[in-house]
Amino acid sequence: MSFFDLLQHYERPRVEAQINAKTAADVERALAGERLHAEDLPALLSPAAEPFLEAMAQKAHRLTVQRFGRNILLYAPLYLSNECVNGCLYCGFSANNQVPRRTLSLDEIETEARVLHDQGFRHILLVTGESPKTLGNDFLAAAARRIRHLFSSIAIEVYPMETAGYQEMVAAGIDGLTIYQETYDPELYQRMHTFGKKRDFAFRLATPERGGAAGLRRIGIGSLLGLGDFRFEGFCTGLHALYLSRHFWRTQLTVSFPRIRPADGGFQPLHPVSDRHFVQLICALRLLLPDVGLVLSTRESAQLRDNLLPLGITQMSAGSCTAPGGYADKDHSTRQFAIDDDRSPAEVCRLIRARGYEAVWKDWDAAFLERAAGQ
Repeated sequence: MSFFDLLQHYERPRVEAQINAKTAADVERALAGERLHAEDLPALLSPAAEPFLEAMAQKAHRLTVQRFGRNILLYAPLYLSNECVNGCLYCGFSANNQVPRRTLSLDEIETEARVLHDQGFRHILLVTGESPKTLGNDFLAAAARRIRHLFSSIAIEVYPMETAGYQEMVAAGIDGLTIYQETYDPELYQRMHTFGKKRDFAFRLATPERGGAAGLRRIGIGSLLGLGDFRFEGFCTGLHALYLSRHFWRTQLTVSFPRIRPADGGFQPLHPVSDRHFVQLICALRLLLPDVGLVLSTRESAQLRDNLLPLGITQMSAGSCTAPGGYADKDHSTRQFAIDDDRSPAEVCRLIRARGYEAVWKDWDAAFLERAAGQ
């Protein structure tokens, strides 16, 4: 059974009613368990759990230190292009927006990569819009081959591919995939994606499964917070992560928590997520998914990111720019959205250490696999 088939059993109104019906006693039972299951998640996402946030935070902290130590992996996004043919209402790259479009050449990509390398990054995320005529598999593979000697890990956040496409990416030196479903509510998904291939809800939902089948080492999922109700989206995200961990147990999973930020087009969140609910969501998913990496981006403010460090976060971006070419030439006119934490990577690193954690620039190298294959 695919995750798409499984999700058909969890209609939004029924899930939301189940979550809202949970009581304080349900929350206490969930917190008392050694290992949570999917049926425990509604209680921790419920309004009844809000008075228990401190207890949830303390348990989330203990679990994270047990599983991951006090390590925070730092990474940076490298935007290759903002060209896109999709009509996503919330995105600055949307084809609906009259903004300058730019796609980097291989030389420009290498220049951007060297800026990040010189700052200390060894894990990067290649990001593009969706424009098949400009951005194909060959372009991404060539970009990865051009810069892979600079980094220990290269992931992609691009258009969904077929399994064969992801196999091409693996051959080019890419080992990770980030793909946000945006919203797990099919009806809302259709409203938010007015045209383009991204409008295909089922195809996008199955993307992590195709990436896992292709042998990608890391897969990251998440929903765009501010579209649907965070309680329903959090439940589906947790369910999705459990499904992937069972079916692709060799793959490292991460969950991200992107909240909508100001962008060209002026889209406003339909269901704004408060900082308090943001914390509840992070803690609930850490308790459900003790071995899954939790990712926090520069969408969030410096103060909030600093305070969230002990609650289960294991990966953070730093010094991010969401515009193609923005690291080398400082032109941010083509950015996807505005970041909130504009501290330099060095500043973020110092803060992490001041809080008693270790900033990790490199925790993986493809040479590990090459040596193992040669034995």
